Amino acid sequence: MQNITRYLIILVTIILYAQVNFAQGDEEPINYYQMEPLDDSLFIHIQQQLFIDPPDPKAEIIVDIRDANNQTISIKGALYPFLALDPETRAKIITYPFKLNLEETINYGSVFTRVIDKLRFDKILNPPTAFQISSTLGYINPFLIMMGGERFGIPIKADIGMSFGFGTPYSGALETNFAELDFHILGFKAGYYSSIDAFVEIKDYDNQNNLFFTEGYLFSYVIPFGNFFEFGYLASTADFTSTQVLKYTTQTVNQKNIVYNPDGTIKYQPYLVDGSYFNWELRYPVKVLGSTRGRFYVAKFVDELHFGYEGRELALAGSVFDFTFDAMVSSPVRQPEYVCNILVQRIFDYWAFSTIAIGPSFILGTTNSGGFGFTSLFFNLRIKVGASL
Repeated sequence: MQNITRYLIILVTIILYAQVNFAQGDEEPINYYQMEPLDDSLFIHIQQQLFIDPPDPKAEIIVDIRDANNQTISIKGALYPFLALDPETRAKIITYPFKLNLEETINYGSVFTRVIDKLRFDKILNPPTAFQISSTLGYINPFLIMMGGERFGIPIKADIGMSFGFGTPYSGALETNFAELDFHILGFKAGYYSSIDAFVEIKDYDNQNNLFFTEGYLFSYVIPFGNFFEFGYLASTADFTSTQVLKYTTQTVNQKNIVYNPDGTIKYQPYLVDGSYFNWELRYPVKVLGSTRGRFYVAKFVDELHFGYEGRELALAGSVFDFTFDAMVSSPVRQPEYVCNILVQRIFDYWAFSTIAIGPSFILGTTNSGGFGFTSLFFNLRIKVGASL
């Protein structure tokens, strides 16, 4: 267990280290640089002026203004004259704060000194957007995730809208059959949840820590002082049938989901959610490395305690990715587990270049043999529908 925990710490440290390492912070003027994709509106505006259709908010943009008589801007490998942009846009590009210096001199000592030279802690965190801190508009979310994560939120009229999602907000790949559809108005949320077994039937091993639901209703309210505390209630309206109990616990086709001790008592078993529960989430919305959406949180859901971080479109030296980490540390039935998603953007072409992210999703926890390791390993998919808020 200590080795796995150490692995998780190293993984998170590497990601944060790399992001800090490339943060722009030089004092001297930089005349040859790559713009880090941290300002969607500016990147789109630049490309619209150059008649690039459709514009890509995360395009690779390289600026070369070293020669006053031959200043250029390169977008995704295509070269354009810098003077083709209007003066206001050129001024924004020149004063853009997040630059990767392409003229930087690297020497033999850089392996020891470059990290220290580049550390700029004021560029790691930025305040959230107005939508993220709104108690009535925070549900609006253009990111549709295949399994787990924040709900996909569709505004109908300002603070009235709908949302839906697959998996709980804290679950990982192939872990639960939960799916929900919600209605939002003035910070209130009322919804219905049901089960989609296809998400848990794919995996036929280490299912002893799964989370199973039938159907029911849920509602919650975000206190009207900012989008930092939400509390609610969830209740099932249907009991598990004998067929469902057999399917979720003592399967015969697949590996059995209940693990027994030598004396016949139950050692590990899935959580069959039945009854009613009071849920809450305390969160702090924040932008990490230019992420378009993100939050740190502590939450209780169906009597399980979670804490973690979820970020969308973190940018690092031209690379864009989502990062999610959730630690479920307490449960009335299940063993503690750790969920991680790393979804990489910009791996497809054309319209999918900036809208689709795909990558590994895994869960670390107690295996059916009693050790600590991967209980689920699959891929997850995220689609960006519309513009970020």
